[in-house]
Amino acid sequence: MTAPTPTPSHQEEPRAMRRIAIAGVAATTAEWLDFYVYTTAAALVLGPLFFPAQNAAIGTIAAFGTLAVGFLARPIGGIVAGHLGDRWGRRPTLVLAMVVMGAATTLIGVLPTYASAGVIAPVLLVLLRLIQGLAVGAQWAGGALLLTEHAPVRRRGFYGSLSQLGPCLGAALANGIFLLLSALLSDENFRSWGWRLPFLGGFVVVLFGMYVQRRIEESPVFLHLQAASRAKPAAVRPPLVEVFRSHSKAVVQAAGSFLVGSAAYYALTTGMVDYASRVVGLPRSTVLALVMGAGFVQVITLPLFGLLSDHIGRKKLFLAGTAAMAIWVFPVFLLADTGNKWLLGLGLVIAYVIHSSMYGPLAAMFVEMFPAEVRFSGASLGYQIASVVAGGFAPTIMAALVLATGQSWPVAAYLAVLAVISFVTVRTISEAFRRDLFASGSPKQPVDVAPQGIPNE
Repeated sequence: MTAPTPTPSHQEEPRAMRRIAIAGVAATTAEWLDFYVYTTAAALVLGPLFFPAQNAAIGTIAAFGTLAVGFLARPIGGIVAGHLGDRWGRRPTLVLAMVVMGAATTLIGVLPTYASAGVIAPVLLVLLRLIQGLAVGAQWAGGALLLTEHAPVRRRGFYGSLSQLGPCLGAALANGIFLLLSALLSDENFRSWGWRLPFLGGFVVVLFGMYVQRRIEESPVFLHLQAASRAKPAAVRPPLVEVFRSHSKAVVQAAGSFLVGSAAYYALTTGMVDYASRVVGLPRSTVLALVMGAGFVQVITLPLFGLLSDHIGRKKLFLAGTAAMAIWVFPVFLLADTGNKWLLGLGLVIAYVIHSSMYGPLAAMFVEMFPAEVRFSGASLGYQIASVVAGGFAPTIMAALVLATGQSWPVAAYLAVLAVISFVTVRTISEAFRRDLFASGSPKQPVDVAPQGIPNE
């Protein structure tokens, strides 16, 4: 007896795909909102509250150091979630990640500060940030796989790009929330209790998790794997073991391709908020508004680049994006150094559009690099390794370079080097933008298959 091959009876109606897409975007946005509330707070207020120092820059660097702690936990979250997602399903793994994230974020909102609790305050903050890192490390692949594995083959890049909206919307909303609080509260009230409000809203993520569990169907690819396993039971290695045994090259390629994407994003959000307000001297609210506005521009450009990748492939867009980012990182910091808010805004918008050319097709490209039975583990590891190696340390490295040199060009040079590494790595990746996601193994040539999941409209 063999496992059933997916047929039109397995396919969903376009209305179902829209429901999946909307719920997926909402769920990932809520998860990333909680994550970015912390990163924005680290740039604005957590340093003096939890890491008091005579030099404000040192306190900020210490606060940014806790960002790195969260990023260090992300590969661990990705490993655990990879095993669960490849063995027990994409949907329950995503729901678990959301519940953990919501709980950790809410607890940060009730933490005592250093002034009232002493050294235990930063210790608890680091611990909860570690838990946040585990949760977001588990979340990304779950959201990406649910959307791409439900999608029709010729819309996979578009629907995969929707999972990438979560980080962008989350960052923009986090900046917007702090911008609103800055406008409504005095600086004294904001530092006293106002900063806690965004964290206390973390319970909303738990509610979204419950919604996803009730309203989103499991991936048809995973259901097919389950049917195959029941039809022909066999002893199999744990997904993580299989990934490193047979697909380690793909993991390294995925991580290398995303180095500049991860680092540039955090440098141009969290890092830029700190740099432009503390060093350049622009008002904090102005910088937050500029970053938020550029983030909403990216919300428009991400699906466009995802759709474009469905026509020309993922690799061409990635190569163009990494090359453009290697160049543009220098002008964007020069524009920031002018102290002119309009020039900074222009620089950020262009940088975010360039970033979209990489980030839009990323989910589909990573999904297509791994066979179905280890896809969650492989895609998650590639993404999270890049995040911890490059993204997690980017704001800290940026602040340290500026403190050491008093100039911004070393930061641009650092990002340009990462862009070159990503460019070279992407050139080694085989294009597979129409491969069959139901297939096991890793074909060297792309396979043009009939649409699966939702029929093309």
